[in-house]
Amino acid sequence: MDMKKHFLFLFSLVFLSCQTQKIGLEKVSKSKNDLLKPVFDNAEKYELQILYTQINRKPNGRIKFKDFEYRVDNKAYFYPASSVKLPIAALALEKIKELRSSGKIGIIRNTPYYFEGDSVKHSISHDIEAVFAVSDNEAFNRLFEFLGQDYINNKLEQKGINPVSISHRLSVGDALKTETIPMIFEISENSDSTDFRWPGTQNLSSIPLNVKGVHKGIGYIQNDTLIDEAFDFSLKNYFPLRLQHQLMKQLIFPNNFPENKRFDMDNEDRKFLLNAMKQLPREAGYDHKEYPDSYVKFFLYGDTKNAIPNEMKIYNKIGEAYGTLTETAYITNASKDVEFFLSATVLVNKNEIFNDNIYEYDSIGIPFFATLGREIYELELKRKK
Repeated sequence: MDMKKHFLFLFSLVFLSCQTQKIGLEKVSKSKNDLLKPVFDNAEKYELQILYTQINRKPNGRIKFKDFEYRVDNKAYFYPASSVKLPIAALALEKIKELRSSGKIGIIRNTPYYFEGDSVKHSISHDIEAVFAVSDNEAFNRLFEFLGQDYINNKLEQKGINPVSISHRLSVGDALKTETIPMIFEISENSDSTDFRWPGTQNLSSIPLNVKGVHKGIGYIQNDTLIDEAFDFSLKNYFPLRLQHQLMKQLIFPNNFPENKRFDMDNEDRKFLLNAMKQLPREAGYDHKEYPDSYVKFFLYGDTKNAIPNEMKIYNKIGEAYGTLTETAYITNASKDVEFFLSATVLVNKNEIFNDNIYEYDSIGIPFFATLGREIYELELKRKK
């Protein structure tokens, strides 16, 4: 190839790359839509981060990802809130298999259990369904007790989900307590009921985070009193958006990752997890009036209470707390040959006071997420695959 042809070849590659980029997040970020433009125009103020992945299926069955990022930074802190429930649900199913395989305890996800000193019965399967259907904090805390901080963080690091720190329970006074509570599993064998005590574990104390943006705002509410100083998130959970996005890929397409990076669970448990991730509240038995389909599905549908069409499948987890909205999702409509990954986080706290419950979720955050999802979906409809 002569120099002129070589130059033209390189130029064409660069041009095509730029054109591909424009049909990704760059085009969306320049949208004139009134629900998108104000946030994109003030992306730093809103601490906006977005990840979008195109999925290309090859004739040989291989899956190819093409990633697009907007202001994604692992070292820029945002509070992940309930998005941490996704890895905990997956790890709970992995631990069940691990315990059963080791011969220590013959439990399955439906085995009833209760905590020592309590008599209320639960099951891992019910906890996981509640975590996804209505983002139940108490169900998450029970799974957290089952696993313990050290197990959670060590397992995620082994799977390449690092740096991450999931160190506390949600919406309880002793959130950072390092000792977990013993659990009693009721195991039925040959019609004879047998109780098995799963001991609590002692975990390491949390180390304060050393990342940018861990101190936020100009004040916060504590015991009904305004404290005029930045709110300290340094002992809060830390789960960067890029890692949430990666985790979703690992769960949906495990064969695209090395075996040691996959979540080790039974096939039936994996099917159960995926179904729980896409299940709507009404499908899980919750009142549709109190929990509409969009209750924990912000992308595409967060700004409506209408039923989500049956052909739309959204495998996701949201987070909502301290003015921060986060969602990571695999969105698919087989009838339209559409499938993609989308993750985003945004801070909507105009007065910069934390813990006052005055946030712009409904006026800015959720409409932004819903519109962003629709914009990406429209791109996917037009994209040549």
